Amino acid sequence: MILAMKDLHILVSKKGTKVVTATSLYMALQLPNQHYAANIKKWLTDIYEFKDGIRRPVRMQDYAQRSIKDNPILKDYYLSVELAKLITLNSKSKVKQKYAKWLFSLEEKVENAELLTKDQVVTILELAKAMGLLSCQEACEKRHMKVYEERNGGQANNWWKHRSQVLGYNGQKLREKLHRKGKKASGKSQKQMLMQVDKYEMIRTGVIDLFMAMGKSERYARNLGDLAKILAREMKIDVYDDRDSELDFGPKVNSKLVEEVKKFETEGVLSHWQ
Repeated sequence: MILAMKDLHILVSKKGTKVVTATSLYMALQLPNQHYAANIKKWLTDIYEFKDGIRRPVRMQDYAQRSIKDNPILKDYYLSVELAKLITLNSKSKVKQKYAKWLFSLEEKVENAELLTKDQVVTILELAKAMGLLSCQEACEKRHMKVYEERNGGQANNWWKHRSQVLGYNGQKLREKLHRKGKKASGKSQKQMLMQVDKYEMIRTGVIDLFMAMGKSERYARNLGDLAKILAREMKIDVYDDRDSELDFGPKVNSKLVEEVKKFETEGVLSHWQ
């Protein structure tokens, strides 16, 4: 599917993801052809104020390389609508205002599409309960890592750094929080530290891992993770290690959903997000 405004075309995938190609944006902004390579490099390395903070664009999140069969020398990229808007606003184009307004309107539609249906809200409620099981948390983490490896040529060298950026915390921050609480952090795993710092954060983390593995954006995955954490706290959901034993005394969870999460089956309850 293609949305268009004169010279600027927005491509829409089957999943509803909206992107614009760097070449079409460049032409629409009527920028000098001879400066294309330099400007594209600057676009992808500059610092912008994204909705999730001030940072540089992240590959496979804000942009991805696009292959051009007829011209393999020319470098082109798929840009997220948000990045395209920020680039447009920061450009020296004389026609940037109208394109920035149009991109902004498309971005608003993307955000509105993130509103949850009734079935999705119910599923998040059930997911919050399911993520009280360490087996579900572990399965989602492994699946997220597998997807990360697939997107990076089978390499997982920067996996922990990537995941820390997505989640908003790392081992060092958790150790500092424990020290402030007067507790020892040495010898503890990240999960063990989370149990003492904020057990509901473990549920949030599991949900974020799940939706990142499903190919959702970081912002969307974090929003659902935040919602699950709020629900978990309200319901006072506990966290159980069910990996080595049957939990007859454990929380009441949707066993079918638990199996779907562990096996990463997206045709069942999780199909609400397909």
